[in-house]
Amino acid sequence: MRFDEILEMMLKQREEGGKRDENKDLMDVLLKVYQDDKAEIKITRNHIKALLLDLFVGGTGTAAEALQWTIAELINHPKVFNKVREEIKSVAGARLVEESDIRSLPYLRAVVKETLRLYPPGPIAPRECCQSCKIRGFDVSQKTMVIVNLYAIMRDPALWDNPNEFRPERFLVSSKEQDNLDFNQNENEEQNFSFIPFGGGRKSCPGSTLALNMMHATIATMVQCFDWKFAGEGDNAKINMQVGGGFSLPMANPLICLPVIHFNPFVSSRQILKNGLTQ
Repeated sequence: MRFDEILEMMLKQREEGGKRDENKDLMDVLLKVYQDDKAEIKITRNHIKALLLDLFVGGTGTAAEALQWTIAELINHPKVFNKVREEIKSVAGARLVEESDIRSLPYLRAVVKETLRLYPPGPIAPRECCQSCKIRGFDVSQKTMVIVNLYAIMRDPALWDNPNEFRPERFLVSSKEQDNLDFNQNENEEQNFSFIPFGGGRKSCPGSTLALNMMHATIATMVQCFDWKFAGEGDNAKINMQVGGGFSLPMANPLICLPVIHFNPFVSSRQILKNGLTQ
């Protein structure tokens, strides 16, 4: 109900603002189709709200939860955390890490991949069979809805060594057991379906590139700039990594931790500027 009210307010504000010939966004396009009586495909106001809500939840909620899982694993594995920080320092030096640095941070990318393998934002993928087939002895009729368990595939001991262990090294290029595992495949290559955190095939998540860019840049900044203290009992307390209920695989217990400043790039920049002016 609250989402409906918010989205309705947004739509009314856009309608009252008048038509825009330039800088149109998705909402403008949807409203134009909605208001066009001669449109080939008729959509209702509820259709627009549902689509916008799907985009909002799919683009923010899942990414936020994936970031929590990543930070939680890094706090539980301080050696991995320090290795990521040292890699960032070797590339960015005394400046704030940038998105353009990500290609030069293979261990950071391996950490993100390993987190997505263990905690995929969409743990299941619904698909409709385009033709009748047999799956493990079961006859599946055409147009039957089948749920693919991505979570189970990426924790399958037949596909992964120690599948429940957080080990980013399995995704490094030097790791022979998982060479060439990546999110994007060339046109002439078949996708490796043992690693599918964003689904696979033509119906894989269209927002995977955006999600990865955001995760890499955010985690890099959080590791470079802060030490993270877990609000648990004792110095050696571990974060509970139990999975909670929900479609997007949330944590069973809220992640509560304290950020302690480790590196302030803005202070460094001001200090450099001040030193330059006084010389």
